[in-house]
Amino acid sequence: MLVTMIVLAVVVLLILLLMARMPVALALGLSGAVGLGILQGTVYTTNVLGSVPFSATASFSLTIIPMFILMGMLAMRARIAEHVFAIANHFVSRFPGGLGVATVMACAGFSAVSGSSIGTAATMSKLSVNEMRAYGYPAALATGIVAIAGTLGVIIPPSTFLVLYAIMTGESVAQMLAAGIIPGLLTAAGYVTYILILGHRQIVRKDVELADVVVEARTAAATAARGGAAASAPVHSASVDAALHATPNTGAVRQSYGHTVRTLPWRGLVRLGLIFLIILGGMFSGVFTSTESAAIAAFVALLILLWEFRRAGVTALWGNVKGALLDTAQTTSMVFMILVGSSIFSTFLIAAHVPDTITTWIAGLAIPPLLTIGLLLLLLLPLGTALDEISVLIITIPIIYPVAMELGFNGIWLGLMIVKLTAIGMVTPPVGMTCFVVSGATGVPTETVFRGVLPLMTMDVLVSALLFFVPAIVLWLPSLVAQTAG
Repeated sequence: MLVTMIVLAVVVLLILLLMARMPVALALGLSGAVGLGILQGTVYTTNVLGSVPFSATASFSLTIIPMFILMGMLAMRARIAEHVFAIANHFVSRFPGGLGVATVMACAGFSAVSGSSIGTAATMSKLSVNEMRAYGYPAALATGIVAIAGTLGVIIPPSTFLVLYAIMTGESVAQMLAAGIIPGLLTAAGYVTYILILGHRQIVRKDVELADVVVEARTAAATAARGGAAASAPVHSASVDAALHATPNTGAVRQSYGHTVRTLPWRGLVRLGLIFLIILGGMFSGVFTSTESAAIAAFVALLILLWEFRRAGVTALWGNVKGALLDTAQTTSMVFMILVGSSIFSTFLIAAHVPDTITTWIAGLAIPPLLTIGLLLLLLLPLGTALDEISVLIITIPIIYPVAMELGFNGIWLGLMIVKLTAIGMVTPPVGMTCFVVSGATGVPTETVFRGVLPLMTMDVLVSALLFFVPAIVLWLPSLVAQTAG
């Protein structure tokens, strides 16, 4: 009973620190250290604080994370998202809701090379929101589409979340990345279905001059800068700040590529395919390890960036490369700080025997194993409203994974379900990090973005239910990867 009270007190302390807007990494580390001090004493606690920061980060397998982040930042600045959006927009914009569909397609494509939901949301906000509003999309629908389609970066490889899960649990990185392909495409198809059937009915204006909407957006941004509604959107991590400033300054409206197929920027689609082929093709064929593929893809993204801005001058070229390196450093530092803080907190949970207690308690319940895992996965949703997504992932895996393995579930399927529900948390009030990114990039109030996201979340729920009850959808590609590796 005493241990239970200590655990509850530490959890309450963590919540209070987060409510006081202490950085998540520090809140996790401090609350975990307090708990360890009460349970084990100061000597043990100081030993943990001295050893955990090294043991939690000094792993060669973790080098894949900064490599994927660097690749995404370079690809973002190489205008790949802009080119993919231009191509998708050319072919589908004539249909009802076509601009929204083009945005989802571009988000899916850019997610496939960047692996960053925040980066995808920030980039596509600058490319597509003003254009959608020019053609009659209400602000809620336009920003909601970008915010929720940005979460595809969590699922579609190379996702940092999938890699983190694989590293923490010992599952195959290649199989874990493969598991995200079909669910990511199904999720994108769900968003497209909603836009085509229901979303396009909200479009009320036609043939509005785009310049008028640009002026309107700039006015909103100016109002936010003076303390308006949009200014209240908190930028609460280094990754958000980096994403908002990472996109090259191409103007408020995307570059015009003409009206014929020949003038479209096909080079962007080719480059996207090349990076995707390097990452997945290299791993699945056995030519590269997952870490090697990340490093090679980052190098290729650098070459693409250099080629794209070869005529812009040395200053512009160096500015983009330097900006990508700084953004990578910021985001990587944020990820590793959370790793350290959450490792200290996880050490406390293990010292308090929380995973063992939960496993024993669940094993004693007279309910089917599938219902047990379903209840544990549903706990991710309320956690996602209070914590950022990496923290949710790192805190819950040591609890959910042992229980699932004890009940005989597949670790790859479990990881995909955890990441999928974490993606829903990225747009769930009151945190909803991608919603804050879209709000900050467009000047639209955060509550408006949330209002546009909520209807689209029904598609996420349906896809999640399908993946939960039909695991074969998730496991088909990983099984092919396992056969290839074997």
